[in-house]
Amino acid sequence: MRHFLVVILVAVVLAPLSALAQAQPTPAPLPPDPTDVNKPRAVPGFDAAALDRSVAPCDDFYQFACGGWIKNNPVPPDRPRYGRFDELTERNQTTLRTILDGVSKPDPKRNVIDQKIGDYYATCMDEAVIEKKGVAALKPQLDRIAAIKTKAELAGALAHLHNAGTSALFRFGAQPDFKNAKVHIAAVDQGGLALPDRDYYLKDEERFASVRKQYPGHVQKMFELLGDAPDAAAREAQVVLDIETVLARAALERVKRRDPANVYHKLKKEELAALAPGLDWNAYFAAAGAPPFSELNVAWPDFFKGANEALSQKSLDDWKTYLRWHAVHDAAPLLPAAFVNANFDFYGKTLTGAKELRPRWKRCVDLTDDQLGDALGQRYVEKTFGTEGKERTARMVAALEGALKEDIRNLPWMTDTTKQRAQVKLAAIANKIGYPEKWRDYSRLEVVRGDAIGNAERASQFEQARDLAKIGKPVDPKEWGMTPPTVNAYYNPLENNINFPAGILQPPFFERTMDDAVNFGGIGAVIGHELTHGFDDQGRKFGPDGNLTDWWTEQDGKEFEKRASCIADQYSEYTVAGGVHLSGRLTLGENTADNGGLRIAHMALEETLKGQSVPLKDGFTAEQRLFLGWGQVWCQNETEESAKLRAQVDPHSPGRYRANGVVSNMPEFKEAFSCAKGAPMVRENACRVW
Repeated sequence: MRHFLVVILVAVVLAPLSALAQAQPTPAPLPPDPTDVNKPRAVPGFDAAALDRSVAPCDDFYQFACGGWIKNNPVPPDRPRYGRFDELTERNQTTLRTILDGVSKPDPKRNVIDQKIGDYYATCMDEAVIEKKGVAALKPQLDRIAAIKTKAELAGALAHLHNAGTSALFRFGAQPDFKNAKVHIAAVDQGGLALPDRDYYLKDEERFASVRKQYPGHVQKMFELLGDAPDAAAREAQVVLDIETVLARAALERVKRRDPANVYHKLKKEELAALAPGLDWNAYFAAAGAPPFSELNVAWPDFFKGANEALSQKSLDDWKTYLRWHAVHDAAPLLPAAFVNANFDFYGKTLTGAKELRPRWKRCVDLTDDQLGDALGQRYVEKTFGTEGKERTARMVAALEGALKEDIRNLPWMTDTTKQRAQVKLAAIANKIGYPEKWRDYSRLEVVRGDAIGNAERASQFEQARDLAKIGKPVDPKEWGMTPPTVNAYYNPLENNINFPAGILQPPFFERTMDDAVNFGGIGAVIGHELTHGFDDQGRKFGPDGNLTDWWTEQDGKEFEKRASCIADQYSEYTVAGGVHLSGRLTLGENTADNGGLRIAHMALEETLKGQSVPLKDGFTAEQRLFLGWGQVWCQNETEESAKLRAQVDPHSPGRYRANGVVSNMPEFKEAFSCAKGAPMVRENACRVW
């Protein structure tokens, strides 16, 4: 489900990293039918077999909670990382495959939804037709680029490519106005890089330099597959690297983008044209199909200055080469196997350490969910999500909101003035559970059986047109930013709402037959996590109405920063892959939300169980089971390559540190497991914001 990326959606996990980090795999033999014994098993919210009892919980809680699981669940060869989230994702994919297999057979009795998702999926699965069409499927895009005669024509060409799903040079879309969040405005933002982060172009550390060295060879291979001679393809690959390096230098660093003020610069169209006169912006906006507007957010103006320099310095042929690269790069998942294999060799093996290609059916399920998410989501919800799950989740949300209200009331470091304002914001948070109230209408989207590239382009054009039509219109707070089958959740600061798709409201996060303690440690802490995002280093800068505003007293702002710095410093000490440090500032919001989320989940459980005598279960108290529910959510294994990549681009810490980092800050954990003073899981200088 497409969203313009200046909008800040803060999720419990980042999954997947991106099309870069988890490249679309090439076709592979289909696995057995999803109805057979190989169907992924439902895993419990708490699994005693996942424990490693040779380790004391006070010494290494993550190993205690997950050691058995880690031993028995190595990273599958077709994945860079595998964890409890991925277990659930695999189960959801199997469910979606069953749905899609059932509606993919041509049948005049199919309704509109089933026809579109069925034909899209069936076409994606039809390797024979894709191989037969070859590069010809991409020829209209390539011919349009080849026909560009002057730099003045680049504007129209870029608009067409953007509408069709090619991400070249920059991004354009609608977003809520940070200062008037009830209305959408137009926005442009930096883009145009095919490596995961600007540092891969600019820094000399081995983890960046090694990838940068191998990148031109991959680009050359893709040009050769398009039919270019090796010598020409090698020159073209260097042109691509040169242009993208210029764009990387102009791009804002990932950590600095976390400050909303750094990505909000409202300008008139004429001011954007003055920043980057090398592109005919009026022609671009017209060709993109945008409605009339006079102002827009230019997220990072310096990027457009840099892009303008590149437009003037590089030749027209160089820019056509750059556009050809991005066209084939973005289309690779639906091109013949030679392209997908080359794509996987670099973006899968080199960048993430995956050893094998994912089965084709999983790739096609993902693409269908990505491009027709509300249509497929309707069928998923009908099959999996009942009213009972929605009602129980709503009760848990209410319990967590009550706990956060109490937490704010009793904060020792915050003045009454800011506490009152925080309570107003908390009371205004809206909750969305399971699926949208109104499903998206895909009736105007044409899905043609046998036209895989065309279907993807038309789906992108449909979504871009829908997005651009929002410009100047009121924001719809009922719209979702994730599809219903997604195993994730998010907080949207510009709408001040929390969102829990049906996909995550299942074991190990939520289980109807599981005790409250484990459910509060799982989905309860996830709910608390998203609520806390409203008050993390980003969320605290937005008011109850979603507007970017400072509602803090100066004293309380300083007190918050002091406590947030404690968390940033704590997580910056953690390392992965033989010594690569996490960025405590990049992960600050998620770490703050983890720490606050589990604390208020603990408070909510205590309130829920008040006055009850809860017997031991599996040998653990209710409090211990809450922490175990939390710890086992984060069990995972990961390749070194993936760990290095995520340390650079993922605002979430690895599972080990999400578990240990939080419990080591909680005296409640120390008490629950009777940890001695000075134990590894008892930080001497514990960090706490919320």
